[in-house]
Amino acid sequence: MGNFAANEGLSIFVILVWLGINAFLFVHFYMAFLLERWFYTRVLLGHALSWARAPAACLNFNCMLILLPVCRNLLSFLRGTIQCCSRTAARQLDRNITFHKMVAYMIAFHTAVHIIAHLFNFEYFMDAQLNRNSSLLPFVLSEIGSGDNASFLNPIRTNDTSPTFVLFTSIAGVTGVAITLALILIVTSSMEVIRRSYFEVFWYTHHLFIIFFIGLVFHGAGRIVRGQTFDSLRTNDPEGCSSRFEEWGSDNGSTCAVPRFAGNPPQTWKWVLGPMILYVCERIVRFYRSHQKVVITKVVMHPSKTLELQMKRKGFHMEVGQYVFIQCPSVSRLEWHPFTLTSAPEEDYFSAHIRIVGDWTEALHEACAGDKAQPQDAWKLPKLAIDGPFGTASEDVFGYEVVMLVGAGIGVTPFASILKSVWYKRIQNNQDVFTKKIYFYWLCPETQAFEWFADLLQSLEAQMTEKGVTDFLSYNIYLTRWKESEAAHFRVHHEAENDPITGLKQKTLYGKPNWDNEFGNVAAKHPGTKVGVFLCGPPPAGEVSGEAESVSHRGRRQVHLQQGELLTSCHDVSPPKTLLKPGRKHPALHSSPFATSTFLLVSKPAFSFPSVCGEEDARLSPLNDDGEPWSKALKRLQSARTTRK
Repeated sequence: MGNFAANEGLSIFVILVWLGINAFLFVHFYMAFLLERWFYTRVLLGHALSWARAPAACLNFNCMLILLPVCRNLLSFLRGTIQCCSRTAARQLDRNITFHKMVAYMIAFHTAVHIIAHLFNFEYFMDAQLNRNSSLLPFVLSEIGSGDNASFLNPIRTNDTSPTFVLFTSIAGVTGVAITLALILIVTSSMEVIRRSYFEVFWYTHHLFIIFFIGLVFHGAGRIVRGQTFDSLRTNDPEGCSSRFEEWGSDNGSTCAVPRFAGNPPQTWKWVLGPMILYVCERIVRFYRSHQKVVITKVVMHPSKTLELQMKRKGFHMEVGQYVFIQCPSVSRLEWHPFTLTSAPEEDYFSAHIRIVGDWTEALHEACAGDKAQPQDAWKLPKLAIDGPFGTASEDVFGYEVVMLVGAGIGVTPFASILKSVWYKRIQNNQDVFTKKIYFYWLCPETQAFEWFADLLQSLEAQMTEKGVTDFLSYNIYLTRWKESEAAHFRVHHEAENDPITGLKQKTLYGKPNWDNEFGNVAAKHPGTKVGVFLCGPPPAGEVSGEAESVSHRGRRQVHLQQGELLTSCHDVSPPKTLLKPGRKHPALHSSPFATSTFLLVSKPAFSFPSVCGEEDARLSPLNDDGEPWSKALKRLQSARTTRK
């Protein structure tokens, strides 16, 4: 419970405050329209009036919030401001998209309640006009203002007017329809199945928020919902005059004048003006940065259609684990896509690895001549625009004495930057960093995916051995799935000094980590130490958090888990080919040991058989991806190989 409070306490507090404000606004405005001023309006509409106005107030509040979580530069500024005071508070900024979605759901909910209540209201307005009986108060109220049309209460002025006509001829009606249609398109296109399969649909329809906010600001300008004016309350007290409506305005000494009505002035703009100004400033900053010149210094095409771009931009500064948005005007002037930076802050360039998995990335791949075998001239490369960098939870990695990095499949990307930075700080520059121990775990389902990252780990391993700091970094690589045809190759080379898949001295493990054991071991080795756990990968990998919490609770250790949002695709990399033509315009190779490794031709790796042939390894989960025990599967494969001999 203690770790749950440490990790989630502030988030839950923020959500409870947000829900509490929504509840307060709903109740407050519901009760506000039960006051005396709205008595005659309730004669026509009943409680549907309050049911329409209460969610409108909540809509104002949530529409004020909806833009703030997507102001990336504002969040980066806040992160840097509060980072020195509270890492826990800074971590909440990493959940900006989650909060954005929650606010959007709340907007959709209150919009539905608001619309349903107003549908009833218009039916009541129409019924009051159709039931033309002067002995009924609703009809008398509907007739007020028929002459000068200044102080009316019922917006449907005659019994020949239909609600549909009012809907499409009034400011409130037209803007309401526009707001509703825009919201429906935005919400439906944001569903995960559409966002992943048809990203362009999601991207373009999301820009309907401009129509949404314009309609929202002008929605109340028509003042259709009206209440009795304060001056009229002095000459017509509803409590005493409502039952004597036949005497209103008569010359027979009546103390009840004809009531006069007016709508409240528009209030929405007061709620959303500030966030709209902030968002406009955000877009201005993005526009300015997108027009700064970006130079592509190197393009490397890796197998499995993964494109590596190394770039430079004047004044560009980054931290580990950050990401940028990339736009290629020759592909699309409107689309920006996020990619994690794989370079270290100490390097004189910044890089991103982009897997070709969609229309936009395919077009970028072709623009960078990734589909051509011949090297290309530098001047033929496309122009790029960069927005960022922006922060993630990974920036906190050097703020913990002990760190666990868990990359699941494609989630290894931000850790490339972290491990490179470790090399520069701890090994090359001999800097004394606060972090004393890093445990790195990488789970990947296929052997090809190891090759890109293996170069980096090989460099780290060799340099740490040379400098005598091998204890600083412990890494464990897990292959979670393999083909049966590959198993024989695993068996042949399992005694080799270096792992034949990665080339590392640390052998590849087969299966999935037993997180109970892993967290327990780390907690036992570092008693009383606050351990930062950084996770990046597909959603199922988030199950680690529950195990981390339970282990740390039993061991009375503090384990803080931070889950980064997946921003890039997997780097399935083998022998690369350089696409930038050598010669006068070819960039000089960087001094970094990681930059030159991209030019090395790596021979196809041999495979080794797991070292757990006769028994189950305590580090592995008992079942493989097919639900079969690892020991049984390996014995079966070994038996099959013996039979073939």
